[in-house]
Amino acid sequence: MEIKKVGVVGAGMMGAEIGLCFAKCGYEVVLVDRTVELAEKGKEKQASALDKSIKKGKFDADEREGVLGRVTATCDYKDLHDCDLVIEAVFESYDVKTATYKELEKVCNPECIIASNTSSISITKLASGVSRERAEKFIGTHFNSPASIMKLVEVIPGHLTDGGVTNQVIDMLKHIGKEPVKVKDVTGFALNRLFHVFSSEACRLLEEGVATAEDIDKICVYGLGHPVGIFRLLDNMGHDLNISVDKILFDAYGERFRPSQEMQRLVDAGLYGKKSGEGFYKYDK
Repeated sequence: MEIKKVGVVGAGMMGAEIGLCFAKCGYEVVLVDRTVELAEKGKEKQASALDKSIKKGKFDADEREGVLGRVTATCDYKDLHDCDLVIEAVFESYDVKTATYKELEKVCNPECIIASNTSSISITKLASGVSRERAEKFIGTHFNSPASIMKLVEVIPGHLTDGGVTNQVIDMLKHIGKEPVKVKDVTGFALNRLFHVFSSEACRLLEEGVATAEDIDKICVYGLGHPVGIFRLLDNMGHDLNISVDKILFDAYGERFRPSQEMQRLVDAGLYGKKSGEGFYKYDK
């Protein structure tokens, strides 16, 4: 089955960016969230991302309206009925994700592939939320943030995922300019196990008073060649998500992923990073 139309459930930063990846490459995209207003905000994020790319000379302004015109913002799951691939990008919670799959099972055609953008939860475990037949067409596609710019996508087959589906998803990701990496279905996969060890140590440096957040970010950029400092990146991702993933990894692997006390304090104070206006840094809303 050729993938011609793509659905994305969850119109937050990640879901909007994933949808934009496909719309830029000519795919029709259905962007779904709990309300039309939230879905439309996702489309606004896509427009903003395009405008930034145009300003930097990395995207043709004449193509802007065509890309956005390929995206349908909706709150009705029934609009996904003719999609060939649906990517779930909702909150990093097993219960939230499996509740989403129950809704998708009601409306998606039998041949539709369902993919999860989970960053840490086992694909085999998530596949228990769909029927046995659908589990063969269930797979993990962990995009790297910001998805419209970063090329890496971890492709994670579950225990029941059909090999042909895995190959088809890998080919499709290459078609939209991504670098897919096939990863074994373990908690946290590969990217987040590496990233959260690094970010945890950065938080320990801050908590121990070894250096300020600003200076640790300078070490990342000017010493390690990273495009952005670790604390800027954590702020962009959102600390509610960061701490949630840390807890999942801590439960799976123990002490080396113990959640940061400093980040927990930020979450407790409602300082989730850029989206709330303050995290390790302060931002203009």
